[in-house]
Amino acid sequence: MSGTTPVAEQVRSADGTPIAFERSGAGPALILVGGAFADRQATRDLAAALATDFTAFGYDRRGRGYSGDTAPYEVGREIDDLAAVIAAAGGSAALYGISSGAVLAALATAQGLPVTRLVLFEPPFQVGSHVGVSKDITPQLIELIAAGDRDGAVTTFLSASVGLPAEQITAMRSQPMWAGLTALAHTLVYDAIVTAGGRLPAERLAAITAPTLALDSTGSPEWLRDASRAAAEAVPGGRSVSLDGGYHDVPPATLAPVLREFLLG
Repeated sequence: MSGTTPVAEQVRSADGTPIAFERSGAGPALILVGGAFADRQATRDLAAALATDFTAFGYDRRGRGYSGDTAPYEVGREIDDLAAVIAAAGGSAALYGISSGAVLAALATAQGLPVTRLVLFEPPFQVGSHVGVSKDITPQLIELIAAGDRDGAVTTFLSASVGLPAEQITAMRSQPMWAGLTALAHTLVYDAIVTAGGRLPAERLAAITAPTLALDSTGSPEWLRDASRAAAEAVPGGRSVSLDGGYHDVPPATLAPVLREFLLG
């Protein structure tokens, strides 16, 4: 269905989990894979900026928004979710993955999903001097969620994975956005498992055959920018580009022309 107004739909993953998605625009299929704390609403502005050239698909990763969840969590099940959305998109699609969503998109492409082109935005790999700086917080997040401590899970993730200082996190707690973060706190476990403590899966990335572009923002910390470049180097023929932007973010108006040129090239 074409047009600029998102249309809510649903597809079943291989394990029966319902996955909610929406499509907008017209043109080749492009699936937007969000990162931590993101549901399909997070990619709507980018989808709108690409509407004249692509049919963009934003979806709720399992456990988020209107999608279901099925225990136990496995990365393979999230790859199955993405496969189901690709099938709904017509059987093949380009992928644009953001942060932990970039890692998921890369793993799915490496596994052989029908991905025409792949774009990764700042996958949070630890490379170079940043190796070992952050520990794997998956066990800690699992414990906090099991205890019902969503505030603690969000705080732990923002501190250990994102690197925000304690005073900034404290300030965020008093803002309306905090409720949205805690609502998705249980999925931080999934993001932690997907990213595997920041380890760069070089052998798996080397299996990717789809043309691949890795992007980073000039406003991001150097370790994230290094991670994007390392991801591009690990993929045969991969290349990287830096864009003017803020912390772990590039405005859709800046990002859209670059995606358009690469994906339609």
